[in-house]
Amino acid sequence: MTSEGAAVIEGEAAAGWEPVLDAFADAQARDPGSAQLAVYRHGRLVVDAWTAAGPAGTRPYGPESVGVLMSVTKGLAAVCVQMLTQNGELDVSDPVARYWPEYARNGKAATTVADLLTHSAGLPAFTRDPADAAALDLLDWDGCVARLADARPMWRPGSAVHYHPLTYGHLVGEVVRRVTGTSVGSFFAAEVAGPLGLDLWIGLPPHEDHRFVHQHRPGAAPTSEEITAALHSVGLTPDARTILASMAELAAVTDAFRSRQGRAAEIPAAGGIGNARGLARLYAALIRHVDGVRLLSPLTVERARAPRTDHLPAPTPLRRPAHTHPARFGLGFELPRPGLPMLGEGSFGHAGAGGRLGMAHPESGLAVGYACTEMTWDASQGPDPRWIPWTRAIHRAAGPATGLW
Repeated sequence: MTSEGAAVIEGEAAAGWEPVLDAFADAQARDPGSAQLAVYRHGRLVVDAWTAAGPAGTRPYGPESVGVLMSVTKGLAAVCVQMLTQNGELDVSDPVARYWPEYARNGKAATTVADLLTHSAGLPAFTRDPADAAALDLLDWDGCVARLADARPMWRPGSAVHYHPLTYGHLVGEVVRRVTGTSVGSFFAAEVAGPLGLDLWIGLPPHEDHRFVHQHRPGAAPTSEEITAALHSVGLTPDARTILASMAELAAVTDAFRSRQGRAAEIPAAGGIGNARGLARLYAALIRHVDGVRLLSPLTVERARAPRTDHLPAPTPLRRPAHTHPARFGLGFELPRPGLPMLGEGSFGHAGAGGRLGMAHPESGLAVGYACTEMTWDASQGPDPRWIPWTRAIHRAAGPATGLW
């Protein structure tokens, strides 16, 4: 049942969780695209819903549909690192060069694996030249990681924090490859998605491509001048060439997903493909057993969600106005902040461009996955309005004993 003016949804909810369906329908009322929402509680699926409607001429959307997850993918890569750490194969306090010797070049010998995971490595772009960024082949893994090995950081690693939109994935992914001898996408498929039966991939297999639904970007991509003006409007005085280069890289990778080759590529900062069911099930298995499978121990979860960047400033060229709420990071995961409240303090997960979201709250046993086709969320404007109704409904359904209120 949905309220007047709400979107038409399909799916089901466990007893006591039906209001979440109504809230999801209300949240999607003004979204012209499609979306999915899945919620686990104590390892059990309690909400599984989707909106089938979408723009005219697009592929029908349903529970089995999959799409690009954008930066939600960073959380998938972080899970791989946490599992290797838990197994004693990797220590995040070690220098990256212990596992990837070439990385020690040009002032990076002391950079730790934790610096990569917390966006404090000083390499927010593959290049500082926007023209060079436009020519960058993001599907060439070896070429991209060679650039990073040769690069000189913008700031002393570990001394400041600034989001690494795309380089995060290749930095973290190359460490995984050096430790395991296999790509991060292959490791994720074998050790994470396989045991849990997840519809999540870092590199979509050809036989799953028929399920892929394209994302939609309202309006044209911003110009370099518009990006620069927007940065200045919030008080930033950036190294404009580097910022523009990172924006050019992000635009290029978004376009790449329109091709079969791009969807098959491993781009572990933004190129994951999957659905809400897969995200919710993944995060549920990080904090509880799901059908006999638990990926991370309680101690590993505590280490992964402990704040790591709250004390770090922005790098000098990117000073923030005092009124802003910067991103907060644990070891590879985002932590709650006013613009990304998640499920409250203690939550961890990762959001993605356009409004995608995967997260968990260990104390309440909740795990949530949200996927959508419409690129509507502007992170600079606060939480995605589509999140708020169903998040509140989840809090109410979980009950005050969870400590979420």
